[in-house]
Amino acid sequence: MTDAAPARCGDMLARGLVEAALVPVIEYQRLPEVSVVPGVCVGARRAVRSVVLVTACDDLRDVRTLALDESSRTSAALAQIIFREFVGRDVQTAPASPDVKAMLAEHDAALIIGDPAMTFARGNLCVYDLAVLWREFTGLGFVFAMWMAHESAAEAVRRVDFAGARDEGLARLEEIVAEYERELGLPRAELRAYLTQNICFDLNEEMRAGLELFFQLAHKHKLTPGARPLRMLGE
Repeated sequence: MTDAAPARCGDMLARGLVEAALVPVIEYQRLPEVSVVPGVCVGARRAVRSVVLVTACDDLRDVRTLALDESSRTSAALAQIIFREFVGRDVQTAPASPDVKAMLAEHDAALIIGDPAMTFARGNLCVYDLAVLWREFTGLGFVFAMWMAHESAAEAVRRVDFAGARDEGLARLEEIVAEYERELGLPRAELRAYLTQNICFDLNEEMRAGLELFFQLAHKHKLTPGARPLRMLGE
């Protein structure tokens, strides 16, 4: 078992170092030998809060260069799809450390994810929630990560109660909130709302439709080698 970041988990799954892992969904199109665990995900039906686009520009159409915090490869692909498909601009991108001030010193906009996205100083900057932008353009929720596994390990992985583990975590909500209150310095109510209102852990039909559309657009814009349909583990 490991608590590595999702992007790192994707690499470990690709190399066969683990049988199952919580992986950025973009990796599903890059790992043809894996399937997804049904029913559970990490996504957002509306605002996600922890995946944001930051810019000093008044209009996204004025953005020409974009610094990418590539801790999540799915978010990096989503940002590019939003510009190319919905804003109508193909921006130049470059990887960068998640430091908003440094990123904006060299680029028109910055993609920030995770804890840095929830704690940086906003000031007079324009901040766009990527899940909100996706919903405005598509009417759908967005899935950022899912549990994936090699089909060769399907029997063993199916014995794991992923939904039960999710529910157990949510049952410990106050304990988790208290820990992150100390770590991030954010109000407890804000953290509670993030885990109960912003993050979605259930893969329902709407979330699945959003995921399938993301796969189609990622392939259309040459961000993935293909757009294979979603295959659940054991199907």
